[in-house]
Amino acid sequence: MKKIIILHIFLILSFSAFAQNNDIWFSFPNKDTTLIGFKDKNGIVKIPPKFTTGFTTARKFENIIAASEEKDGKWKSYYLTKTGKIVGRDSLYSFDNGPDCENEGLIRFTDRKTDKMGMFNGNGKIVIPAEYSNITKAINGMFIGLKDAKKVIDGEHFFWTGGKEFLIDTSNKILIENFAYNDDLNFYSVEKSKDPSKDPIRENFLGVDRQYYSFVNFDKEFKYWLQNTLLSDLSKSNLEKHSFDKISYWKEPDGWINLSKTKFINQNYIYLKSKLQELKNPKTDYFVSTDGLNQFIFESSEYEIYFNNCNESKDWIYPVKNIVINPKNKLEHGQDHFEFLRTENGYKLISVSTKKEELK
Repeated sequence: MKKIIILHIFLILSFSAFAQNNDIWFSFPNKDTTLIGFKDKNGIVKIPPKFTTGFTTARKFENIIAASEEKDGKWKSYYLTKTGKIVGRDSLYSFDNGPDCENEGLIRFTDRKTDKMGMFNGNGKIVIPAEYSNITKAINGMFIGLKDAKKVIDGEHFFWTGGKEFLIDTSNKILIENFAYNDDLNFYSVEKSKDPSKDPIRENFLGVDRQYYSFVNFDKEFKYWLQNTLLSDLSKSNLEKHSFDKISYWKEPDGWINLSKTKFINQNYIYLKSKLQELKNPKTDYFVSTDGLNQFIFESSEYEIYFNNCNESKDWIYPVKNIVINPKNKLEHGQDHFEFLRTENGYKLISVSTKKEELK
């Protein structure tokens, strides 16, 4: 029953978001691109350009955005709903010099008086009170909340020490205690059972209700897929099957080039097979890192679903796994990189770069 409740929470959020999102507005700049406003899909101006470019990062306006504007020589920041309601004045949550972006109809804010965090919904109502030292985005109706931590400031940066982390649903109900932050977990894969899952790519956590929550671990998932699906068959057809429609690679002096997967694999198959074959050798020096899709390289429409309304990579569901192969000769410099994007149809080779000019 609890499993059904968790899924039901997400369905409610999804339906509510869909009901509000049927009229998405799109950002557009003024003549000198210093300000942005929003138009609907028919090009009708809903908000003339008045928000400061760079500080107002939303490219799409679904329910609620973080906005900044200069008025009478003063800077003002706030959250704005589609109905024009302003909430959270001077309470923008900011990370990496950018404000938060709506996810699943919710957006984070910081209470400047207490330095605690909470969430607004798309109507500007506080649905998660500001009682947390730090919180993640809402993902599949859940988030990780850190309570009672101490902020330590180190120059221009800060970090948290102490406190306790919880997995919480978006009705502010604690699901799991002592839930350490882990960005390798796929929250959309949650399963609930009386006993721990025996699936080798899943991680198990005991909930406060004494039931086990399990999540697919992206890293385990990718490595299992790599060994059992890709490296087990390095034929052209299998490599093409597990590649994105276009593959990007760097070539001097042209920079980044996009080729259809068929053409790229045909032109570079000997190199691709040789390097991937090395991964079967236990002596090969390589590692796998996790990144988000680079919005400055993958700009065309086919990549749009992998970015949120603020053009940030949605790495919480579509991570990029980067295989980095170090040279056999330790005196050589440079590395070979194979990037695989997690898609709805599995991992796909999307980018390749080499330490030498070997790609055609």
